[in-house]
Amino acid sequence: MEESILCVDYISYFLKVCLTYVDFNNLFYSIFITKVSKTFELIPALLDSPEDAVISDELNHASIIDAIRLSKAKRFIYKHLDMNDLEEKLKEASGCRRKVVVTDGVFSMDGDIAPLPKIVELCQKYEAILVVDDAHGEGVLGNKGRGIVDHFNLHGKVDIEVGTLSKAFGVVGGFVSSNSININFSISIYCY
Repeated sequence: MEESILCVDYISYFLKVCLTYVDFNNLFYSIFITKVSKTFELIPALLDSPEDAVISDELNHASIIDAIRLSKAKRFIYKHLDMNDLEEKLKEASGCRRKVVVTDGVFSMDGDIAPLPKIVELCQKYEAILVVDDAHGEGVLGNKGRGIVDHFNLHGKVDIEVGTLSKAFGVVGGFVSSNSININFSISIYCY
């Protein structure tokens, strides 16, 4: 006779995986959600005014592009991995209320790795929020698969990290990791 596993057992296991992930990546706070598509509700919520700006790599994943389309922000698209063009777009967006740079950590089509140290530097210089989707870097890059932030030793320098547990980790769910202020803001988004 097969042993029956209760739903609570699965939830308990999932939470253990999540907490291990947070500890594994030395992240401040994380929220975990069961629908990865919900993760990208974050971008339209962050950019809720036409006075905001989103600056995006031209080859970002379709889910990022869709999230940007849902936002009210002005859109600036920079040439793939071109940091000079990113800086030009940040200059163009200088008068905006809030600036968010969003990039894949590892680009899914070609496997290109974002030049994250330079992106962090530019975001700091132009006071932009950096959102990194590392769905394809988690479990692959960095020490023991900790992802692109660990790969470049940029702990604490990426404002918001978004990812999925369904690729390298092989479980359902996704996460948004950041500081407590951003996470509390994100929780208010996911509760509605």
